[in-house]
Amino acid sequence: MGRVVIVGGGVLGMMHAVQARRRGLDVVHLEREAAPRGASVRNFGLIWVSGRAGGPELALAQRARTLWEELTAPVPAAGFRPHGSLTVATDDAELALLKEAAARPDATERGFELLDHREAAQLNPALRGEFTGALLCRRDAIVEPRRVPAAFRDYLSAAGGGYDWRPGREAVAVAPRAVRDHAGEWHRGDLVVLCPGAAHTGIAGPHLTGYPAPPVRRVRLQMLQTYPLSARLSTSVADGDSLRYYPAYELPGRAELAPQAPVAAAAAAQLLLVQRLDGSLTIGDTHSYDEPFDFDVDEQPYDHLLARAERLLGAPLPPVRRRWAGVYSQATGPELYHRSLVAPGVVLVTGAGGRGMTCAPAIAEETFAASA
Repeated sequence: MGRVVIVGGGVLGMMHAVQARRRGLDVVHLEREAAPRGASVRNFGLIWVSGRAGGPELALAQRARTLWEELTAPVPAAGFRPHGSLTVATDDAELALLKEAAARPDATERGFELLDHREAAQLNPALRGEFTGALLCRRDAIVEPRRVPAAFRDYLSAAGGGYDWRPGREAVAVAPRAVRDHAGEWHRGDLVVLCPGAAHTGIAGPHLTGYPAPPVRRVRLQMLQTYPLSARLSTSVADGDSLRYYPAYELPGRAELAPQAPVAAAAAAQLLLVQRLDGSLTIGDTHSYDEPFDFDVDEQPYDHLLARAERLLGAPLPPVRRRWAGVYSQATGPELYHRSLVAPGVVLVTGAGGRGMTCAPAIAEETFAASA
């Protein structure tokens, strides 16, 4: 194998390009926009080991976490920080569930440690609000999602040839080991990797419609970003509502959690809070699974999440700078993501869901292992 064509400039496509170049392969990289605009740049930038299910999902996340640190070492613009996370409990039921998680057989592998209020506030002094304790995950990390694709493109482009970035080229047709773009040009390689993200029509549409049941679905989320906060957060932060959504917390104590606030339940909301390099805060998120998705953003979940963040920080937040919605692709079956053969030498990789930013480097590694 000497040449790879990659369709899609988001984090999955970018990491396939990185893995291809690590193997000495030439890369032609197509992106329909001038630069990625999808979920890859609309997320928290969390490398999230803590909430993953034990077994294959945790193994994939752990491998990806190792790769993120390795791959970003020569790419400081990606903003990798091994800061860990705190999942914070605000009542006894949440704290009891965190204690169960800290006793998991794989707790040491995840870097779990149960902290009381004083220990958590000492670790992250910006947490000056109301909570009863927290679960530290040392393996969690942060990158800058809006910077990652461009940072790696610049790195590959400066590395002495072998990487050809082609923005504004939408792939519209597939043939064995080739794709045709909207301008009529065919791009051929020993392997073609399609990473269309949440674009389930277009080039992936004819293939995906051939399944008896859709192998992927789309999920919409809402997030926001504040102006810079004067205090520095030494970890990312999740609230107790995250215990309802992540499989690592599928433990007996989950049944004892109090009902969510109605606005949070209606929006399937959890608080995730990450500080960007400029001091601003990314806050979210919500989940909507039923299409067609609204084109409006809903203010009530934002108000709820902002109030939760202020309660944990014990201080007013800076003004909101911007709000946005995003859509990502999620596999509907038991697999961690969707990979399938579209044509000889043409592979579709999508459906990583909320684990896409975390696991992209390891998913790309698996693609090349499977294609060897």
